[in-house]
Amino acid sequence: MKRALIVGSVLLFGLSAVWAQQDSVKEVQTLMKGNGRNAGAMSAMVKGDKPYDQATVDTALAQFADTAKKLPGLFPDSAKGVKLDGDYYASPKIWEDKAGFEAKIASFAKVVGEAKGNVKDLDTLKPTLTAIGKECGGCHETFRVKKG
Repeated sequence: MKRALIVGSVLLFGLSAVWAQQDSVKEVQTLMKGNGRNAGAMSAMVKGDKPYDQATVDTALAQFADTAKKLPGLFPDSAKGVKLDGDYYASPKIWEDKAGFEAKIASFAKVVGEAKGNVKDLDTLKPTLTAIGKECGGCHETFRVKKG
């Protein structure tokens, strides 16, 4: 009976670790989808497809800042290699070059922080969106892998 309890406890502990890893990966996916939606909304303004809207810009920048704050804690060693549905997954380089990954996130956070409160119109949005896009793309090129 004791042995069955111990085995059961070990299995439950293992399953809870797997669930935690998957939750972490799902949270990253949710944050990235939010980033994409917000970047798309600002891009539509820059392209002239939508009128400039300060509330949309402020919401996007707040979400980007939230992403930068959360990302470093969402890649524990136990999440290495976890792949869920979607077109992309985290590269092993995140864990191989943790300092480089965290530096990329810090650089993104800096650009977003500088943008908050400074984007007031379309003329200030254009270079800001370019800078944010460069930070996103730089991280994606190194630390993200496309499936297939």
